[in-house]
Amino acid sequence: MAVVKANAYGHGLREVVRALAGLVSSFGVANPREALLVAESAPGDVFLLGPLLPHERSLLASPRFVAAVSTLEEAQALHELGHPVRAHLAVDTGMGRMGCLPAEVPALLEWIQKLPGIQLEGFYTHFPSADEDPPFTVDQIERIRLLLAGMPQLASIHLSNSAGVLDFLPRQPFANLVRPGLMLYGVCPTGAHQEELRPVLSLRSRISLVRRLPEGHGVSYGRSFVTLRPTTVATVCIGYGDGYPRHLSNRGAEVLIQGRRCAILGRVTMDQIMVDVTELPVIPLPGDVVTMIGVDGTERILASEVAAWADTISWDVLAGLTSRVERIAVEI
Repeated sequence: MAVVKANAYGHGLREVVRALAGLVSSFGVANPREALLVAESAPGDVFLLGPLLPHERSLLASPRFVAAVSTLEEAQALHELGHPVRAHLAVDTGMGRMGCLPAEVPALLEWIQKLPGIQLEGFYTHFPSADEDPPFTVDQIERIRLLLAGMPQLASIHLSNSAGVLDFLPRQPFANLVRPGLMLYGVCPTGAHQEELRPVLSLRSRISLVRRLPEGHGVSYGRSFVTLRPTTVATVCIGYGDGYPRHLSNRGAEVLIQGRRCAILGRVTMDQIMVDVTELPVIPLPGDVVTMIGVDGTERILASEVAAWADTISWDVLAGLTSRVERIAVEI
């Protein structure tokens, strides 16, 4: 199941879904709007990973859409739609976000079996800390194994997010489906497997202006950076209005120009950043390409590095890219 929620982790939902059509068994989304966009873009099942609001349940009239069921109330509401609804039982084994508790599974299963409107096809749960707490995850898998032993056989059993796929798959012989999210786009959630993956996305912009500033000149709002020497500064057409994190301000963040790392100066603004290009062998010109995420020559900046500068996670950096950023899909 290719997880393509949040605009395919910022990569462009339609483009990603079209590229994956025929290569995956299903697509995972967060809400009905995403489900409809996927359905318009490619064939295949669409699984709604989260609970639906009451007014959204009518979407499930399409046999392509599969719902998650966490409670008796949800099961009854889906049954009362008056048409068959495909569903997977969501079980909370440690995430605390949705799903019934393991002790509630027998009663909920018994109730669902009495509701002809629900076609229960699968079981799923989620790893809350597969990238941070291996002992808990190993214990979680064992608890799931014991729970499944007492359940009727279902067509689909899925637990693993990206970290689960990369580090815990051999422990799950009872599962027959995985849900890669971040790793699907070539980004490792832990960094340990990054060299086995190839990032899909590069984030680039262009220089709009190059100026020489004297020593003691402030750069950007608040004058949080003041030049210590005469400095050649390039203004680059990207900012937090594009999803480039404002938290990168004064954090040692860098970009790539002419295959070299150049420091961001001062605060990230809504539409521009300012970059120190003093040490470049050739003074750049307006229109020259700047790489925020990606490869330029022998240098590269990963989304995880940007996330570390901003004190956040790669998911946040990628999913935060706004609609103002043009997505250009290139097959390589």
